[in-house]
Amino acid sequence: MIKGGAGAVFGLGSLEVLRLLGTSSLRQNPADCKATDVSAHDKTFVISNWPLYIDPDSKKNPSTLQTFEQTTGIKVSYTDDVNDNEEFFAKVKNQLGSCQSTQRDMFVLTDWMAARMIDVGWIQPLDPAKVPNLHANIIDSLAKPSWDPQRRYSAPWQSGLTGLAYNKKYLKKPVKAYGELLSRQDLHGKVTMLTELRDTMGLIMLSQGADPANFTDHQWQKAMDAVTKATNDGQIRRFTGNDYVQDLSAGNVLACEAWSGDIANAGDPNLVFVPPEEGLMIWADNMLVPNLATRKSNAEAWINYYYDPVVAARLADYNQYICPVKGAQKAMEKIDPGNVDNPLIFPTPETLATTHRFMALQEYQTREYERQFSDVTGV
Repeated sequence: MIKGGAGAVFGLGSLEVLRLLGTSSLRQNPADCKATDVSAHDKTFVISNWPLYIDPDSKKNPSTLQTFEQTTGIKVSYTDDVNDNEEFFAKVKNQLGSCQSTQRDMFVLTDWMAARMIDVGWIQPLDPAKVPNLHANIIDSLAKPSWDPQRRYSAPWQSGLTGLAYNKKYLKKPVKAYGELLSRQDLHGKVTMLTELRDTMGLIMLSQGADPANFTDHQWQKAMDAVTKATNDGQIRRFTGNDYVQDLSAGNVLACEAWSGDIANAGDPNLVFVPPEEGLMIWADNMLVPNLATRKSNAEAWINYYYDPVVAARLADYNQYICPVKGAQKAMEKIDPGNVDNPLIFPTPETLATTHRFMALQEYQTREYERQFSDVTGV
């Protein structure tokens, strides 16, 4: 169900992966690059996550975060400063590569970036005894990714779909196919695409009849030529992380590549998420404890808490992303009956049949493809 990104190819000991990350001196041994855990007397926790990903406090109900604080006595410093995997990687690369603290106990990154960081030894292993809910309740389709088959280092926060979105207030003719973003003249200069290579290029290849899970260099080049032409012609306004939603609401952007939960949670009834006729890309974001995190047990308490089905259902009821926790759909019956059969949270087999993963790349392909994509996107 969930795309593994390119994680499967990042085998332990691969010097090419290290060069891809910047320099071969970046590898660390997590056992040699860990801090003393002060969780027992320091009841705090620092996490970096993506925007619009956690339910806020309200007068009617406390948030899941507030309930965690009340239940555990752990005070959470929560920052939504992950806008793009590569952008966040740049923030922490130097510290992690030299065994220095990032001043975070956890951050949340997409499959392929999580795989990279685990491979080069930047992530601490989780204590299974402290996260029993994770191993008991993770849905089967997410339980054994090739890059962390025992979920020793990672825990999915949420999963989601990548498709289209448009603003019906400003665009009277809906978008139905991904290829329209590259060609419709009424969208000229009013289109954004994502800086996530595997989402953007995967959907372009789908629009050209190629399979993003099994494509040739020729098919890659055809897709790259299409996005390059659209960029040079001014069809694409810019490439973005999560920050496309504001432009879409304001009408600066009429249609865009979008993540499902962003649109569902934007609070703007004019924004419409559309599964493209060509199909959807699917992915997961993962909780990771970096080297030198000083409150690892507090981070593990956070993971265990969010793998309680009731908590997971409360979170999914807000952010509208695919829930990774068994039992959450049953718990949703009491929390919000209207979301029990929401396909954005609990996808049907029919929806999943239209989803696609991005194929695992050889190291030389990853290096070259990312260079080409960066040349076009400017990031």
